[in-house]
Amino acid sequence: MRAVAYRSPQPIDADTSLLDVELPVPEPKGRDLLVEVRAVSVNPVDTKIRANVLPAQDELKVLGWDAAGIVKAVGPEATLFRPGDAVFYAGAIDRPGTNCEFHLVDERIVGRKPETLGFAEAAALPLTAITAWETLFDRLKVGDPVPGAANAILVIGGAGGVGSIAVQFARALTDLTVVATASRPETRDWVRQLGAHHVVDHSKPLAPQVAALGIGAPGFAFSTTNTESHVAGIIEMIAPQGRFALIDDPASLDIMPFKRKALSVHWEMMFTRSLFATPDVIEQHRLLTEVARLVDEGVIRTTLSETLGTINAANLQTAHAMIESGRTRGKLVLEGF
Repeated sequence: MRAVAYRSPQPIDADTSLLDVELPVPEPKGRDLLVEVRAVSVNPVDTKIRANVLPAQDELKVLGWDAAGIVKAVGPEATLFRPGDAVFYAGAIDRPGTNCEFHLVDERIVGRKPETLGFAEAAALPLTAITAWETLFDRLKVGDPVPGAANAILVIGGAGGVGSIAVQFARALTDLTVVATASRPETRDWVRQLGAHHVVDHSKPLAPQVAALGIGAPGFAFSTTNTESHVAGIIEMIAPQGRFALIDDPASLDIMPFKRKALSVHWEMMFTRSLFATPDVIEQHRLLTEVARLVDEGVIRTTLSETLGTINAANLQTAHAMIESGRTRGKLVLEGF
């Protein structure tokens, strides 16, 4: 089967940073599905692993943690899907990725593709939807108000992949006032279209801008990017006993400044359930099933912003470079081989 992989960590502008390769078609066992991949999207995790993780000696590493496709075969213990089902999912970080024609994935982290979306539109959703959902409802528990705080959330990086779906979830599924950050006219327009009540500029100090909105001190804050640049402003802005979540990888994070306000800090990683085979791993199947329902009912929309062509090394190099620029909006998708 055709696949895109790498042999060693390299800058994305190196000719061999990603390679078109041929690999054997894997065989499903246990609760695995063998999925014929129709579309994939690209996430920051792809670029971080490509730049930093050395594959085992003489091995190729296939990236990709988002896919939509058709189930071709199922393992002997699989019960949730049958061959011919259209599915979407984000995969597991400790297994080969989705940048290949045929991919193995545990059915417990897979959902049925929204019927109203094509494969490219569906591939834009899984990783970011799982991340945003788990952050809002499992980590921050936004349905449990913070005493005395404004029932509001600040989403830093509102136009990015995770921010784009977090804004939609918060607006459509809660009664929170949604404040998103964006710094360019096109990204400010994007987050407003997705449902943000207010937009502030993350290239400027956050606390004065949030205070100027007149809504009070938000009970919740969710940082999707550049957390180390915004920590001081978040601590100043958020209400006492508020809850703060982050998903990126700051070089350091001093926890002591959070103490005075008794703030709780939550790190979200959507791969945790699959990586540790937690007893509740099937929650990701249920979560994606609910996301598909919300999409089909018109409550949530895909965050696809650009389709970059077929799934090959050259187009994935372009996608990685765009992600690394830090200026993308929504999700980048590749479709077909």
